[in-house]
Amino acid sequence: MDSTAFDVIKRLGDLLTVQVNSSTELSAGVGKAANAVDRERAKKKTSNEGHGPRKPGLRQLPRPERGPLWVTPWDVLATFARGTALARQGRGRGLAEHWQGLKYCRAFAADRHGSLRLTDEGKAPELSYRAMQARELGRAFGLAVAEWALRERYPDHLISIVDAETVLLPGFARTRPAGTLGARPRPDFLLEAWRPGEGSRVFVVTVNGNHQAVTPKTSASSRTTYRQLARGSERVERFHLGQRNVTPALTTSTEFLAAAGVTVHVLHTDGGVELPVRPAAGADSADTAIGRRSLPYVDSVVLPKELGAERHNAFLIPEKEFSWFSRVVARAHAAGQLSLAGGGGAVGQYLIDEQGRKHFSETAYAGTASVHDAKSCFAGEQYVGTDQVFRVNGTRVEAFSGMAADLYALLAKGKVEEYRRQAYERRNDWPEPDDIDDWGASSIRPDGTALAIRVVPELASSADRSQG
Repeated sequence: MDSTAFDVIKRLGDLLTVQVNSSTELSAGVGKAANAVDRERAKKKTSNEGHGPRKPGLRQLPRPERGPLWVTPWDVLATFARGTALARQGRGRGLAEHWQGLKYCRAFAADRHGSLRLTDEGKAPELSYRAMQARELGRAFGLAVAEWALRERYPDHLISIVDAETVLLPGFARTRPAGTLGARPRPDFLLEAWRPGEGSRVFVVTVNGNHQAVTPKTSASSRTTYRQLARGSERVERFHLGQRNVTPALTTSTEFLAAAGVTVHVLHTDGGVELPVRPAAGADSADTAIGRRSLPYVDSVVLPKELGAERHNAFLIPEKEFSWFSRVVARAHAAGQLSLAGGGGAVGQYLIDEQGRKHFSETAYAGTASVHDAKSCFAGEQYVGTDQVFRVNGTRVEAFSGMAADLYALLAKGKVEEYRRQAYERRNDWPEPDDIDDWGASSIRPDGTALAIRVVPELASSADRSQG
């Protein structure tokens, strides 16, 4: 058997450092890039459609959140999987969406300082795949750093990742084309910091990546990261809870070819708004299906006079709809958890038509035909989920994604609030990667989800493999 596959999987489980840059110099550079973007638009007489005011007050993270981030490459890919489990872009690509990150298994290695870098293979994606790699790995690293920063900020909370489009569709879906948000600018993800019995905080997040090799001659106005953050500032400003400037945000850009290794640049803003406490049961709990709303977008937000306009277009959640939106976020997260575990038709119960209920209720697509028919035992804890077998240099490799069996059962029965209560109570009880001997690399999260990868045992039957 080719030992290279074992080496690849071992590297996926190595703890490495990802550089995090959040500084006043970064904020100043983004300001210069934003001015350059504005000059270019003015010179080209570009319409303001699709552009708008930028998020005011973007600045460096608090000192404890500035990194570097210690993480395994497999944890990064697992973060990508968790963030994209509900995306519907993979319906024709032959894999459930969250498995798309498997193609990057050989893209990472450590340098002599223990910093995470791209391998030669990772640096040389073919043609158009370079843009896809920047987009997908930008999501993976950006979400990993954003999630870590919020865990540092809210150590007694769980952090949920939900796709922004999924949570915006119930309130803002267009009729033409049906069931979409159109080309309206928006953030990429919402991160929710929550614990039972308290109001949750929602953060809007943008994630980008690039392969620019920065040199001393690279000006701030031409640096791709600065320009991505400037545009990200416009996109986070397109979402507001209640009113302008009360919704916290993080905007990230990952440089894959940075001299110090893969580097995530991040800026943030504070915000004091909270979603209301939900009851543990009843009509206002997340156990109850949501209805569609027609919420304001055009001219929905009042601007200060110094910005030159009275209003601008944005996804505004009025305060009277906070309770409804809290349920939208919680149910979208529940759907993502089930999808990650191969929940199939059970996912659709948490979605409305505009969010893709039909897509997740049928078995026509890879993401829904993949059912929870795999089981694994990690350090005595039973997990159910789905698996994917593929080859690395000719060697068969198995990947597993799922969640604790009892928590899965709760979500499959529609019991979101009880799932959250139990997941929170057990957040510190899950196995650690060092406790798991029969998988090469694993990622176990406080919410009860798990992703793992290993070389398929030579003499094991498929039934034996599914038992871990």
